[in-house]
Amino acid sequence: MLNHLQTQRQLLFDLTANYLEPLADSFSRLAYVAGLRNSSTGRYTHEGLASVYGVAQIDSVLSECHEELFERLLEMPLSGQERELRKHVNALPGTFEESVRKHKALAMEWIPSEAPAYLKELFCSNLNVLTEILLDSPTTR
Repeated sequence: MLNHLQTQRQLLFDLTANYLEPLADSFSRLAYVAGLRNSSTGRYTHEGLASVYGVAQIDSVLSECHEELFERLLEMPLSGQERELRKHVNALPGTFEESVRKHKALAMEWIPSEAPAYLKELFCSNLNVLTEILLDSPTTR
């Protein structure tokens, strides 16, 4: 049991230090982890980490990490979410408006499947507001 917990802690450290921390903002981290989820099976995979820690642990830790990133983003004030989203959108290719619209469509896939309904609704509501703020904002890039 202790070995299992130590392995999970090391896996989470490796994920954070090597893959999440280098990303510039919360939306990029959320998008990255959500992108590791297979849409057909709902299981999370990461070849690099799986070769060290095993597939079963990867799924469990990434699922928990996805939920944690999602909840932390929603705990931010809306102004903080706007700054984070602006950073994320500015890093995307294309025009600012195209990037905002593309982000809005993709972001629905970033919701963890196990998230409570009220958090899913809050994320969608915030996303709609943030999208409008960014599109109406005179300062775009």
